[in-house]
Amino acid sequence: MSRIVIVGAVSWNTMVLLDRLPEPVPHMQFASADWQTLGGTSAGKALSLTALGHDVRLRALVGADAEGRRIRGALRGAGVDPSALRPAHASERHLNLMTPAGERVSLYLASPEPADDGGGAAEDPGFADADAIVIDLSAEGLRLLPAARASGRPVWVDLHDYDGEQEFHRPFLRAADVVLCSADRLADPEAFLRMCVARGASLALCTRGADGAFAVDAAGTRHDVAAIPTEVVDTNGAGDAFFAGVLDATLHGAGLDEALAHGTRTAAGVLGTRHLHPLLDRVLCARRV
Repeated sequence: MSRIVIVGAVSWNTMVLLDRLPEPVPHMQFASADWQTLGGTSAGKALSLTALGHDVRLRALVGADAEGRRIRGALRGAGVDPSALRPAHASERHLNLMTPAGERVSLYLASPEPADDGGGAAEDPGFADADAIVIDLSAEGLRLLPAARASGRPVWVDLHDYDGEQEFHRPFLRAADVVLCSADRLADPEAFLRMCVARGASLALCTRGADGAFAVDAAGTRHDVAAIPTEVVDTNGAGDAFFAGVLDATLHGAGLDEALAHGTRTAAGVLGTRHLHPLLDRVLCARRV
């Protein structure tokens, strides 16, 4: 069992399924379905890595409000220890508009601010004895980037739909030993991965949705992997599961091609649920959330 520290964000999400994303004009539109669920890229990674048998320490800001209680309950019910979560004045909440094709617009309803007096901020995040550190895009992740780098442990960073220009992402990119991004907003994804490796990353990966993923290793060699055809109920959490699968295989000593294949299998395993991971099905369905 490997110990993995994840720093980032978790949220409570209201999901609305539409036949198409709304146009920016006044109109009425009927939803096909709606539900509430655990959200956040760090939660998605924590769930997948827990299911893969790792000892996960999840650090994020969560409030003492109703949404915070739901977040903690969902994590605990799925086997993720919520004890490292820091108190916030309010929990992060999103309204996600989705289509069956996986298109998404995320509306942030609330963002968390630390509620402690600094004691939580000074607490040892557990980097020194971690086999890997995952830093997700977040204020908490940005604050702990220097400590993560100083630990000497491998730092994995998920840039999501980075466009290659946004200033907030750059410290994460500079700190990363392994970089993951999506091809959605990059003009030349392969050139971007090669730039990451040239700047010192040992591995750079890019997801392409139904077209699979590819990676560039430290030697500059490109590796491609196809997506696994499967019935898609919801795409949320698939990128996080792919990330978790590659990390899991890497920690077990797998080669890159085997790790990429494992990532696609892990990603396919979450596409059949409306939640971030099947671990949540029994937890949230039992509560009729």
